[in-house]
Amino acid sequence: MLFLSTPSPANNSLQKWRKDMANSSMNRTAARMAEPNKTQATKANGRIKSYPAPKELATPTDLKPEEVRSIVEALNPLIADAFALFTKTKNYHWHIASSHFRDYHLLLDEQADSIMDSIDPLAERVRRIGGMTIRSIAHVSQLQSIADDNQDYVPPDKMIQELIKDNRHLAERQRAAIEICDKNRDTVTSNELQEILNHTEKRIWFLYEVSTGGKNEY
Repeated sequence: MLFLSTPSPANNSLQKWRKDMANSSMNRTAARMAEPNKTQATKANGRIKSYPAPKELATPTDLKPEEVRSIVEALNPLIADAFALFTKTKNYHWHIASSHFRDYHLLLDEQADSIMDSIDPLAERVRRIGGMTIRSIAHVSQLQSIADDNQDYVPPDKMIQELIKDNRHLAERQRAAIEICDKNRDTVTSNELQEILNHTEKRIWFLYEVSTGGKNEY
């Protein structure tokens, strides 16, 4: 005689738990597969978008859309370069080795603060006219034109020359952005940039005067 066992309530609960876990795993996998599409929607040609902004972020402005686009495309690379130069200056501030350590250390800290102070006003100008600004380190890396420095050791005189070069490059781009803002009727951003350029030129001046002292030996 053949006896058929009846599934116990415990077995039924176990099977239900396994089924729920399998469904949950499938749902998580589907969510991960959908994530690249979600990320891609915020990009244009593989690059993070800055304009046009979604309606929730499209601050009203009397500037024309093409004027806003031109200004945003001029400002965001400047902000990215400011982040890159800030990091590089702090890198040198932390890793300076010299008989004049304290002087270099304090100077580079002051200059890093000056660079950081330029970022928020420009980013907020982008938002006030309806654009989008820097979102991440990846966004910075897409837009920056100032190279990082990951060397184990950089002599102090080389640090100063590198920062002179980078600040001069930044000043050149700031002048170009001022012209773009003036051309596109954004006098407020133009005025802000002129003040930022003034601080950039001050950094160049201090760095140049330090560089005339020559190389410091141990």
